[in-house]
Amino acid sequence: MFTFVFMSRIVAVDFGLKKTGIAVTDEFRLIASPLTTVKTESLLEFLINFCKDENVGLILIGQPKRWDNSFSDIEVNIQEFVNVLMAKIPDIEIKRVDERFTSKLAFQSIIASGVGKKKRRNKEMVDQISATIILQDFLASKNS
Repeated sequence: MFTFVFMSRIVAVDFGLKKTGIAVTDEFRLIASPLTTVKTESLLEFLINFCKDENVGLILIGQPKRWDNSFSDIEVNIQEFVNVLMAKIPDIEIKRVDERFTSKLAFQSIIASGVGKKKRRNKEMVDQISATIILQDFLASKNS
């Protein structure tokens, strides 16, 4: 007989200045799935409500770095957002994770899946897949 133990979900965020991709795990923390893309101006409200409605225990926020390990210019905006988010939902752990190459990997993944050129221009899909890659990489690092 199997006993299932539910855990909290993990949410991953691929922060952008205009739009932000979001991915989430199941409650067993086994499967990472794209969730949505939201306008960044609505991101704080979205995450607060999602965390209130779902059993979220961890939020991963991508940390964009360059080849030389320096931070991308958007890091200032992300850090400001992280500080506000921590103040609004202090009971949920927030971790920063390296997100180098996730946008390129997401685009390549979309091409490999056979999505047509017109749909590949949909930046929202790339944002969601990027967040999913951030989440999958995190899950894989925990299982190795």
